[in-house]
Order: sequence, then structure tokens, then C-alpha cells
Amino acid sequence: MNNPRGQPEDWSAFTKAKTTRADPLYESAKTVHNKRIDGPFRRFKWLVMLVTLGIYYGTPWIRWDRGEYAPDQAVLIDLANRRFYMFNIEIWPHEFYFVAGLLIMAGIGLFLVTSAVGRAWCGYACPQTVWTDLFQHVDRFVDGDRNARVRMEAAPWTFGKLSRRIFKYMIYLVIGFWTGGAWIMYFADAPTLTVDFWTGQAAMAAYITVAILTLTTVVLGGFMREQVCIYMCPWPRIQTAMMDEKSLLVTYKDWRGEPRGSVKKAQKSPDEFGDCIDCMQCVQVCPTGIDIREGPQIGCITCALCIDACDKVMADIGRPRGLIDYATLEDCEAEAAGQPARPAWKALMRPRTFAYTLIWGAIGLGLLFALGARSHADISVAADRNPPFMLMSDGSVRNSYTIKLRNMESQPRQMEVTLNGLSGGRMWTETISSDEAAPSQIFDVPADQTLSTRVYVMAPADTMAQDFMLELTTLDEQRETDSSATKFAAPGDK
Repeated sequence: MNNPRGQPEDWSAFTKAKTTRADPLYESAKTVHNKRIDGPFRRFKWLVMLVTLGIYYGTPWIRWDRGEYAPDQAVLIDLANRRFYMFNIEIWPHEFYFVAGLLIMAGIGLFLVTSAVGRAWCGYACPQTVWTDLFQHVDRFVDGDRNARVRMEAAPWTFGKLSRRIFKYMIYLVIGFWTGGAWIMYFADAPTLTVDFWTGQAAMAAYITVAILTLTTVVLGGFMREQVCIYMCPWPRIQTAMMDEKSLLVTYKDWRGEPRGSVKKAQKSPDEFGDCIDCMQCVQVCPTGIDIREGPQIGCITCALCIDACDKVMADIGRPRGLIDYATLEDCEAEAAGQPARPAWKALMRPRTFAYTLIWGAIGLGLLFALGARSHADISVAADRNPPFMLMSDGSVRNSYTIKLRNMESQPRQMEVTLNGLSGGRMWTETISSDEAAPSQIFDVPADQTLSTRVYVMAPADTMAQDFMLELTTLDEQRETDSSATKFAAPGDK
């Protein structure tokens, strides 16, 4: 007898039977053994991989002469001194807006690329893609091409298979270790850190960082690979908001390829079959293992290797290329209706592409202007609050301040600080005696440093509370100036 909801009385037995069924709830991930292919897109991937890996591994070793007072590493993130060096550019902590601007440009650049050519970033330059591609080449080097790797995976464990696995995983570890080791070189002088690292004199943070990056590189690039792109990365989900029917995507033209049939079947009944001969080459070369013929999907990283594979097959069987190609949805619909194909580059000529380009360029020009117009010397002033002033025996009033003089040049500089707007005012410091008090003083500021010093300002007895300026002038050829406003406290000040 059923209850009012239509469920059997022995509901627990029913649910137990449902949950103990033999069918698995989740499908195990299948290893992707992609096939070697040659073509323009594969060669472009080779170029991008070599350039990006060369930049990553080689940049810390580039030397750049900034003078005797600054490091000679071209790109250096100096956390100890809170500096970021990139060739002739030096970014200080108070100039972090330059870094923020570069990050914004990177984000808008991703929007630009995605709106124009889909996930081209994912297919060519993403670090996960680059290192996955590198590990897949290691697989081919050790185990052979696709068919050999499939047979190796299915074969029982023998001494030969075990030795190959150990050899391959050792290469994985070397790549991961080299990746982690290159990363820490960006935070210290590369030759010095290398010697310290191998002699056990480096900081513990260096060894921990290398260990973590070695592990993550091997796990993410060597084993998880396409699963990172499909399941872990948020970008495939975000990119859909920036793509429309006018975006260039790697597309299978089903109106031309369907229905599929072998070459023999097509020869017997040419009117019944499309150009796709169901050779599966597009699937076998895909680094994520998807079938592009199923339409746009989250696993497609737009590497276009399927285009190389399909074009090769079309050339072999004497059919026109482009069954799989970069195309927009609009162009595919027009081509299916019998209209001539439009060149792919024309799809880039659209308002959204121009808008992203203008925004990206405007931010870049703004950063360049700010970088060229910035001063390499500045002053900041902080008045003592307790006590705000002191009355001297002769009735004069003394205030105390902490001033910071920043020298952003890679050489020592003399800087003159002058009182402006405080009539009869004089100043001295802890290193300059009150006998030498004057309306201005000269300070020697070391190269690439901020000099912090305590300054005493004296004004006549009848001086009222008022605002005044401390003005800075560098005593060199550049004659840079800066000023900072502050307040002089006196009796009667509220």
C-alpha cells in the first residue's frame, strides 16, 4: 500500500536499493594521449612555448647596469628594500598604481583577445597550457606517439614499463624543480642565490618555495593537465560573457561535413555524405581530448590543432580545406546559405574590438606619461603631536617634525630643504646643531633610499599658529623640486 505521496511503505529498502546500484555516479577521468601533428598552428604553438619558457627561465639572468648603488639584475622584485626593477624602470611602494595599471591592462587584453578570437590565450600562452604542452612532448620523447602511449598504458607492469615510468617522472621532477628554481631568482640576485641555494646558505623560504612549485608544476602540468582547464580554471565560465555570434572560434562546419562517411562510402554515394570521413584525427590531436564536431564546449582551448589535422586529411583526400576552421557563427550561417566565405580578419573589424583596443591603449599611454613625468625626489612631513610646541626661555616657539626625503635615483644626491611661509623661521636637526639654524638646510640622501630625520623649527615669540611649506630642491643638474604643507603650532592655537 502506498502512502499519500505515492511512495512504497518500505521506503528505506527502496532507497537502499537505489544507492547500492552498480552504476557509478561519476566517470573516471580518461588519460588524454594526443597525437603529434604538424601545421601552421602547431608551429605557432612551438614558437609561443619556446618564447614564453625562454623569457621565464632566462630573464633573471639578464644583467642591467644601473650604477654602483643599484642591483644589476634586469628584472628584480626586491622585497627587502621594497623595490621592483624592470630594466630602466624602478617602482617604489608608493607607486604601486603602476603595477595596478599593468594588471588592468592585462585584464582588458584578455577581454580583447577573447572577444576577438575566443580562448586564444588559453590555447597558446596560458602557463598551464605551455607547461602541459611541454610535459606532453616529454611523453612522446619517452613513450612514443599516441598509439605507443595507449599500448604502454594498457600493458601490464613489467621492468621495461617501470623503468620508462621512472625515467619519465624524473624528467617531470627536473622540469618542476627548474620551474620553482627560476621563480625564486626573480626575488634575489640570480647568480648569488644559485650559489647560496646549492651550498645550503639560502633562506628557508627559498627551499620551501621551490618544493611547493616543483610539486604544483608536476601535479598540474604532468598529471592533471586538461582537468585544470575544464574543471579548475574559472576563465572558461567567464569568457562566455565576452563572446557572441561575431567572435572568431574554432568551428566545425557541420553543414558541410554531415552526414559523415568513409571515403569508400562517399565514392559510392557522393550525394549522401559530407566531407567528414570520421577519421577522428581532430579528436586524437586535441590536448584536452574533446570532439570539436560536437560544437562549442568548455573543454576547447582554441589551440586550433584540430584545424591542422583536418586540413591535412582534406588535402590527402582531395577536398577543400576549412571543414574545421576559425569562423564566426554569422559567417557559418551565411556560408551554409551559399554566400561566399568572408576572410577571417574582417571579423576583427568590429566596434567591440576597437573599444577594447582604445581603452587598453589609453591606459598604456597614461602609464607611460605618468612614468615619464614623475619626480625622482620628494618630501613628506609629519608634525609631532605631543607636545605640539615648546616655549623657549626667550619666548620663541619651537615645533618638531619628522621629514622623509626620498631619492629615487641610483646615485647619492644633495637636497636643500627650505622654510616657506614662516616669517623669521629657522631650522636645524639632530645632526645639525641649533647654532647652525637657518631658513634652509642641505641634506645628503643616499642613492635609492629614503632619508628620515627629525627637524626642529624655531619661530619668533610673536608668531601665531599658521600653515607653512617645506620645499625641497635637488642640488644637481636635474633640479627637481617638491613641497609638503604642514602646520606650525603656537600658543593660542585651538
